[in-house]
Amino acid sequence: MDKSGQAYWQAVLKLLAGVLGAWFIVSYGFGILFVEAMNNIHLGGYPLGFWFAHQGSMYAFVAIIFIYAKLMGNLDKKFDVHED
Repeated sequence: MDKSGQAYWQAVLKLLAGVLGAWFIVSYGFGILFVEAMNNIHLGGYPLGFWFAHQGSMYAFVAIIFIYAKLMGNLDKKFDVHED
């Protein structure tokens, strides 16, 4: 693999690590670890930890998907491996 190919895959792996890190924080962090601290805040009459575990995480996951798609498209264009 040439240097540009290696640089591309390094960038892809870095992006994936960021996306998986965000996914971990949203699912495990907000849903389990920080739920007690988040329950001190109320959103729409419900504790934020409860709301986030049931509704907010879904919104965050959908946002992560769109952010990943946009960043991956930018990365493909940067390394000229995009589809027209």
